[in-house]
Formats: sequence, structure tokens, C-alpha cells
Amino acid sequence: MNAPHTHSPRFELQAPALNHWRAGNTGIEGVWRFEASEPGRDVLVTALVHGNELCGAWALLEALEAGIRPRRGALTLAFCNLAAFDRFDPLDTDRSRFVDQDFNRLWGAMPWRRHATELNREQQRVLELQPVVERADWLLDLHSMHAQGPPLGLTGLMAHHAAHAASWGAPGILVADAGHAAGTRMRDHGRFGHARDEQAVALLVECGWHGDLSSRTVALDMLHRFLHASGCLDHTDLPARWRSPDAPSAPQQLLVTHAITVQPGQAPQFHQDYRTGQVIEHGGTVIGHDGAQAVVTPYDGCVLVMPSLAHATPGATMVRLARRV
Repeated sequence: MNAPHTHSPRFELQAPALNHWRAGNTGIEGVWRFEASEPGRDVLVTALVHGNELCGAWALLEALEAGIRPRRGALTLAFCNLAAFDRFDPLDTDRSRFVDQDFNRLWGAMPWRRHATELNREQQRVLELQPVVERADWLLDLHSMHAQGPPLGLTGLMAHHAAHAASWGAPGILVADAGHAAGTRMRDHGRFGHARDEQAVALLVECGWHGDLSSRTVALDMLHRFLHASGCLDHTDLPARWRSPDAPSAPQQLLVTHAITVQPGQAPQFHQDYRTGQVIEHGGTVIGHDGAQAVVTPYDGCVLVMPSLAHATPGATMVRLARRV
């Protein structure tokens, strides 16, 4: 059976008016870079990796309008997929996720460069932004989710990424995973995917549901914590209102053991309306089908991470199965 129909909440977060901020100051559209006279880390914050994920764009816009400048090192703020953002329609938000191909599955070794006879919009943009990403020491990548659920941070599989994120007071759930079968994420590109390079730190934050005003609140809170922790700014350099008044508790840390991908053929389905963080108590529980095959929890206390059929094409991730660390 398919997951039961649920009423879609009202999309409250409006698209920000980027206006002259979209030009950038680097010769690359949407990319702003500021350098301090004192040495320090090269810090990068990205938003609009998917054009319908607005919270990060609001956070970058607020930073630009506030005139945030680094005391040490360098700070780069990048609006990534502006072509997709320009298609944003609150009545059809999936249309603006990307134009031709998911921007966040094109990184790493980039095998598509060997086979493409003509580059699509997202491939062109990845090549534009590649030197920006590869120059960075620390990366904060701000996203939102196509289903309601608690904010979570994706840390990759190297322990030092999760350790840093936990020390910042990151979202209440930190997820260590290898990414997607369909391609490499930006947060795992280059140095950020090398286990021995502990000076390179990346965190992808899913700030909540796309249309929820609270996703912007989470994005600003994470921006404040990240910039302070990076050392490029002092606590007093940042607007106090960005910071959540709640004292952070130790995050729940999860390790993804199985990433269930959509198989060709029969349409995938869930047996219930599952949510991120939901615990399936008994191993061997069938929670749906990824095509013709049953999706079965592999152990007791299995935690579901981002279960969704919103982009359920073959090869896409349908749900991650995780255990508590």
C-alpha cells in the first residue's frame, strides 16, 4: 500500500529578493568573498544548492546586509544554483529543485565530465564553483527538506566532522553517512572526503521543511555558531538575534548503515507516513518496497532518516536506515 495522504502545510517562507546581491564581487555570479589582514581559515557558506531551499539564502542575505566581514582568514558566501532558484514557484516547489540535474550529485571525481558532449546548466555551475569549494578549509552547506521533520546535520563518515559539529551545538540529530548512490555531494568533495585531512571540515545542515519559517531561524543559528567556531569572527561580531536562545544539548548521533535507493520497475512505496527520527523497534519489520523488493529494517531500534518519495526516480535515495552511535 502507498503511504497515506497527508495534508500539505502552508508554504510560509517566501523567496528572498536577492537583487544586486546576486552579482557577487568575484566575477562569479552569486559569490561574495571577503579577506581579512590577519591569517586564519578560508571559510565558505553555501545556500541554494537546490533552488527551492530558501532558508540558507535568507541567512546569506542577512549576513550581506549586515556587512559581516572576517577578522581573520577569508569568508566566502555563495548562492549556488541561481538558475533553479529563478524558477521558484510556491505552488510547485519541486520544479525549482534543479533545472537539468541535481546539483548535489555532481561532485567528487565528476565522471560525467568524461562522457558529456554538452554540459547542462548544473554541470556548468559546478565547474564554475569548483575552485571556490576546493579553496575552502571549512564549509557550511545550508539546506532544507521536502518533508517535515527535525533539523539534522550530515557529517559524512569521518569522525572529525561530527566531532566539530557536536562542539558547535549543531542540530539535535547528527547523521554520519556515505551520501547517495546517484552521485557525490558537495560536502564530500575533495578534501572534505579525505579521512587524513582533519583540517578540512564540512557540515550540511537540513534546517527543516522548505516552507517553514523556523528553517530560516535554524539557518541563522547555525551560521552564527559556525562562523564563531571557525575563528574568522568573534562572538561579538555577529548579531545576537541570530543565535537561538536555547542552550544546545548533546546531539543524538546516528550512523547510516543502509541507504535504500529506488529500483527500476515497480513504483516505490512506504507502508506508513514515516518521519525522520522515527524508531522502528523490531528488526525484520517491512516498512515499504523500493520497487519489487521489500524494505526491511536490519536490526532492532532502527532509526529512519529522511524517508521520502518526493524524488523517487531510479537511483534516488528513498530512506536511510541508521543506528544510534
